[in-house]
Amino acid sequence: MSEQEQQENESPVHGHCDPRFTAVREAFEENFRDRGELGAAVSVSVDGEPVVDLWGGWADAARTRPWERDTLVNVWSTTKGPVALCAHLLADRGLLDLDAPVADHWPEFAAAGKEKVLVRHLLSHRSGLSGLREPHSLEELYDWELTTARLAATEPWWEPGTRTGYHALTYGFLVGEVVRRVSGLRPGAFLAREVTGPLGIDFTVGLPEEESGRAAELVHAPAGRSSEQAAIFSQLTPTAIAALANPIVGAAEANSPRWRAAEIPAANGHGTARAVAALYGVLAGRGSHGGRRVLSPEAAERVREGQGSCRDLVLGAGFENDTEIALGVWLSGSNGSYGPNPRAFGHDGFGGSCGLADPEAGVSLGYVMNRMGPRIADDPRKMALVDAVYGAL
Repeated sequence: MSEQEQQENESPVHGHCDPRFTAVREAFEENFRDRGELGAAVSVSVDGEPVVDLWGGWADAARTRPWERDTLVNVWSTTKGPVALCAHLLADRGLLDLDAPVADHWPEFAAAGKEKVLVRHLLSHRSGLSGLREPHSLEELYDWELTTARLAATEPWWEPGTRTGYHALTYGFLVGEVVRRVSGLRPGAFLAREVTGPLGIDFTVGLPEEESGRAAELVHAPAGRSSEQAAIFSQLTPTAIAALANPIVGAAEANSPRWRAAEIPAANGHGTARAVAALYGVLAGRGSHGGRRVLSPEAAERVREGQGSCRDLVLGAGFENDTEIALGVWLSGSNGSYGPNPRAFGHDGFGGSCGLADPEAGVSLGYVMNRMGPRIADDPRKMALVDAVYGAL
């Protein structure tokens, strides 16, 4: 074994793991040894008590910065669950009706035949606005007012409410603008004021400049593993291209100061695995976290209200079976994406990260990493950890 290969295989794991969950530590170590992990962390709680809190590897591609207990990383679409939580908080307080037209709060949104699009259609990726029809650059994506104005003016790709089509980047602007219209705050500020601040959860939408020293460097999937991703992209429809490639974003963009300074609530949440587990733990705890009530039990249950199983119009090629998106999260369903309970739920992030909630088992999980895998969802590293957790219960 060369010196470089030896260095790449040396990935000491730190933190705490309850003896009952030794298999999770073993799976985490195997991710480094056998599945190309660079730097990562995993956190698991059962009935609100932490049973796994592990981290290891490197926070940069050059392997000069060890991954620390408080290392932050961009978790991509794992951010969508906390953003949906903002809308559910407002609904729980009687300030937002999920069955009301979006235009009741955002009048401009009624343009181009969208006057009957409901708030629940935004939350469940059924609004037909998976992406913009006109070219939208990365610089334009950083402009909140421009992006939301274009979404308000654009025509849906399909009849709203009839099918799901993953709103990869537009989701955060759509749900986020409703949150802003109702509360006066964008979702990042609303989440900080109502949830992460009071509960001491280390998670932000965007990343304050003063925290940049804690941020891990994202690294693209190894070139040898890109064939699966290329095969998926070769099957994309115009609807899917609008969702996933207008604009194209990846590791290089997400490492930039401009990306971190922007608010892109579908894709640029930054946090630790501990923070992700805590946010999804609010839902696993039926609205409570650490003895504090965040949502009513009824509102927490509403989050996983299924909206109909189907072949997703954007990500269909990435799943073996049909999938079902609830009101802001994906149900585990027949794919077992979040364990064997089909009503468990969560959200994956581009390249591998994951937040999971299973109220029946009392389990919440957060997994974050910086070497992005090629899969759209159900990365093998994540699935190894999920399987190990349920095997230990």
